[in-house]
Amino acid sequence: MVLEQLERRGISDPRVLDAMRSIARDRFLPSEYAEHAYDDGPLPIGADQTISQPYMVALTSEVAALRGHERVLEIGTGSGYQTAVLARLAAEVWSVECLEQLHHRARVVLGTLGLTNCVLRIGDGSEGLPEGAPFEVIVVTAAMPGIPRPLIEQLKSDGRLVAPIGLGDLQTLVRISRRNGRWQEEYFGECRYVKMVGRHGFRPD
Repeated sequence: MVLEQLERRGISDPRVLDAMRSIARDRFLPSEYAEHAYDDGPLPIGADQTISQPYMVALTSEVAALRGHERVLEIGTGSGYQTAVLARLAAEVWSVECLEQLHHRARVVLGTLGLTNCVLRIGDGSEGLPEGAPFEVIVVTAAMPGIPRPLIEQLKSDGRLVAPIGLGDLQTLVRISRRNGRWQEEYFGECRYVKMVGRHGFRPD
């Protein structure tokens, strides 16, 4: 998976590649999908949610540019797979999930993997997680129509946010960072994520 799906598509950060090798994706899937764990695509995890394509997990992690000392906020725990990869790359990961069944399942899996630097919470991810703020990095794993002000306010002054932004079924992976007092946006290609619900997310259909 790492060679075929990641390195050959341009993922080059050695820390990200090592983290992807160290986390078994099948541990985060319902048993009926385990045989497809290393396929090149998302897979269902229940509650109309998916585990992200390995490439997108790696790309998001690389774009976050983690060096190991950061406190990270993840919006959308989901299966816990991205959480686990981030936990290998950062000092601490705070992750918030709005669906209780996914939260509880991810807590169990992350616990069995011995990842003790993860703090999991249930809540509206579009509001961020004020109790852990400020964060050096915020990673969003659900499509957002825009960047909610609460997330910007929970970033450190030199922090960065990575998120899939777009109004339709196709989004753009965006990194927003503040340099010399000014916000900058960088774009890393198209992606497709489930839509975020919540106060600052999409309205339920």
